[in-house]
Order: sequence, then structure tokens, then C-alpha cells
Amino acid sequence: MNAGVLQRSTVRVVLALVAFLALVPVLFLVSLSLRSVDDIANGGWLPSTVRWDNFPAAFGTVPLTTMLANSWVVAIGATLLTSLVAVPAAYVTARAGRRGERLQTLLLASYCAPPVVAVLPLYYLLKTGGLTNSVVGLILVNGLANVPVAVWLLDGFVRRIPLEIEEAGWVDGLSTSGGLLRLVLPLLAPGLVAALLICLFLSYNEFLFAVSFSQSTASQTLTVGLSLFQGDRTVQFGQQAAASLVGIVPMYVLAVLAQKWLVGGLSAGAVK
Repeated sequence: MNAGVLQRSTVRVVLALVAFLALVPVLFLVSLSLRSVDDIANGGWLPSTVRWDNFPAAFGTVPLTTMLANSWVVAIGATLLTSLVAVPAAYVTARAGRRGERLQTLLLASYCAPPVVAVLPLYYLLKTGGLTNSVVGLILVNGLANVPVAVWLLDGFVRRIPLEIEEAGWVDGLSTSGGLLRLVLPLLAPGLVAALLICLFLSYNEFLFAVSFSQSTASQTLTVGLSLFQGDRTVQFGQQAAASLVGIVPMYVLAVLAQKWLVGGLSAGAVK
């Protein structure tokens, strides 16, 4: 067998194995969603009897439709807020020399602290503004919390854009902000899409802030809803698995559809 063919076959086998291992948790989640509580308690990987009633039951146990809608509103709103703050911040970190490096260090240092240390001060800030039990409050918290990640990702993309392009715009009368909006931002689009997709995933999956700042079902997100499938003596694992699938399938579809921009954008910004 040709060495090149053998190498390609080996790569395909390895990639198929990695893909299978990555899908095992999802496949097991599907199995759990099709089983009764007793069947799950007996163990095993496959259902002894396939049951579909966990899906309608999940929507009856918690207001799943409202929580799904809240998750999407919070994720999209927080991502838009992150972009408004992170784009000019990344421009400063990439173009302002030592001052920009200090800003980036400060942002990354703030992100290194465990989020739980910010829960109490954020709660009082939101309470003062009347934003507890509010989707708007979660958008603000998640949007600002993801700024360090977005800046870290976008900094590399901005550095790859030649400064000469902006200098030519300045000669033609553009201001610094005008150069950012009209010259840098269009060239930054692939990296911006990749960074914002990651921030969207982070906001959609966030649990700590959601459970800390939203006690009413009208403002709770899916991650909080998944923690509510617990009765007096048993956890409704089948319903919980069904609700999890309903929540993650749209994100999986989005990740697959956007993988071209996600992988391409991150690869383009990998080298600073």
C-alpha cells in the first residue's frame, strides 16, 4: 500500500475515533431521554423500552419554552453588548503600545478570578438598578463578563491588519474612530464572527449568574431550568436529558453551520 494512502487512512480513522468519542456524551443523553426512571436506575447504556413521553413531560415540569427563549435573548443580547465594548478595546490593546498591553493584562487578570467572587457585588448593583429577576440584568452581566475573552481573541486579528491601511485613511481625512469603523472593522469581520460565536456559546451555557440573579421563572434561563428536574426523592433524569437535548440541538446546528467561519477565523488570528 502506498505510504500516502496509508497515512490518509490512518488520519481518517483517528478523526473518526475522535468524533465518536466527542459524540458519546450526546448519544448517551439521547439514550437517557428515551428511558423511564426505573430503567435508568437499573443502569446500562441502552433503553430496555423506548419511551417518548419524557419530551412532553419536560415541558410540563418546568416552563421550558420560556426558559429557552430567555437563554437565546440573553445570549444574543450579551454577545451584541460584548461586541460593542470589545471591538474598540481590542483596537486599543493592539495599537496603543504599552498602554494597550497594560489594558489587556488588566482585562485578562480580571477574567482569571473565579466568577463567584463577583456574585455579591453584582447582585447589589443589579438590585440598586432594579435589574434582578430581569433578562436585561443577565444581558449586562454576561455581556461585560465576556469582554476579556473577546478582547483576547480580537487582539490578534487587529494586529494582523497592516497599520499602513489606517495611515492612508488618516491622510485622506479619516479620524481614528472613522478608520476603525470604515477600514479596520470590515477586515476584522472573520475574526469578529469567530469571537462572537464563542461569546454566544459562553452566554448560552452560563449558570452561576443566572441562578444567582433570577429567582422568577419569567427571567430564568435553560441552565437554571435543567437544575429544577428534581422531585422529593428522585431526579427526573429522563426529562432532564430530554430538556438538555432540546436546548443543545440548536447550538450544535449553529456550530456546524458556522464552523467554516469559526475555524477559519480562529486560525487566521492564531498568529500575532
